Amino acid sequence: MKITALETLRTDEFANVLWVRVHTDAGVIGLGETFYGAGAVEAHIHDTLAMRLLGRNPLHIEAIHREMLNLPMAQSSTGVEHRAASAIDIALWDVFGKICGQPVHQMLGGLCRDKQRIYNTCAGYRYVRSNNIKPVSNWNLEGNEGPYEDLVGFMTRADGVAESLLESGISAMKIWPFDPAAQENQGLYISAEQMKKAIEPFEKIRKAVGDRMEIMVEFHSLWNLPAAMQIARALEPYKPTWYEDPIRMNSPQALAEYAASTNVWVCASETLGTRYAYKEYLDRGAAHVVMADLCWTGGLTEGRKIAAMAETYHRPFAPHDCIGPVGFIAAIHASFSQPNTLIQESVRAFYTGWYNELVTTMPVIKDGYVYPMEGPGLGVELLPAVFERTDLTVRRSSL
Repeated sequence: MKITALETLRTDEFANVLWVRVHTDAGVIGLGETFYGAGAVEAHIHDTLAMRLLGRNPLHIEAIHREMLNLPMAQSSTGVEHRAASAIDIALWDVFGKICGQPVHQMLGGLCRDKQRIYNTCAGYRYVRSNNIKPVSNWNLEGNEGPYEDLVGFMTRADGVAESLLESGISAMKIWPFDPAAQENQGLYISAEQMKKAIEPFEKIRKAVGDRMEIMVEFHSLWNLPAAMQIARALEPYKPTWYEDPIRMNSPQALAEYAASTNVWVCASETLGTRYAYKEYLDRGAAHVVMADLCWTGGLTEGRKIAAMAETYHRPFAPHDCIGPVGFIAAIHASFSQPNTLIQESVRAFYTGWYNELVTTMPVIKDGYVYPMEGPGLGVELLPAVFERTDLTVRRSSL
């Protein structure tokens, strides 16, 4: 069995999403995905990886994974090289599952539970829909495309969003009300007025629903250490579940100092690439929850190793999702196959919204849980309409 072609697809409308299709001489096509810098990732796949992968056996997933990440420039990061390798790796697992007639979660070891708890990241329908991936600027608040415009919601009526989530059975939500202050002050300090405004959503949630709602706090790595510690102390009375990426993820020592300063869990981080980067944080006690994005950190092959390493440190695993539909489904397969998965990220504005414009199916999500995909491989394909889009760019490297 051989890889006969690598095909990439991207659109102008969903400019950050890149799909990869791995074609084989058995007629099986694997689907993968990554997010951000789609044109650069496309170039790396065709200009650098294609010559190394065409003709290879697609079932030699570990060997191919090592080949892709053994390049001198592909070290522990989530840069172009890792995003390209991630998309291809996910596609190879899709091929593996399709050849065997089994879901990817079975190929990864089988189900560890019958259903997986989710939380809702309170993004809106147009969040990160442009090339401008810059905090606050990427919110794209214009227009209301449906009932789950949760980004505007958490900033203006967080109590109502919490009540809406609880009505659907979802009892955990993630918000980031400190980003505007970070952007205004370059993450150097926060004024008393800014602090009061950013804390308002927490006050509203606790007043409306008490402790029935867990609150995760996303900081997008925007703060310096003293300011981040100040915010952590101010939020502790509201009992957040975790603080995510309070500072840049480039100093395990600094994050360890942060973790020691608060009684709230620290979550880190979808911005880390490969298990080697995570080990630095785990060795220093800097992370209580290990989050990984499979579309950035090295695919399912690397993701399961990160989860296994987290378990050796007695840490829970929590796959990231705030990107595209194929990555979301790949993360769900990983969640079900890992014994230490705490919770799966999801965005209801995405899985009830624009994801359905692009792929054939979405996983069943009910009463605060996601259920396993049942088809072979990832169990999802691009819709035929994607291939007919006038804004579609397709590039193909063939054997």
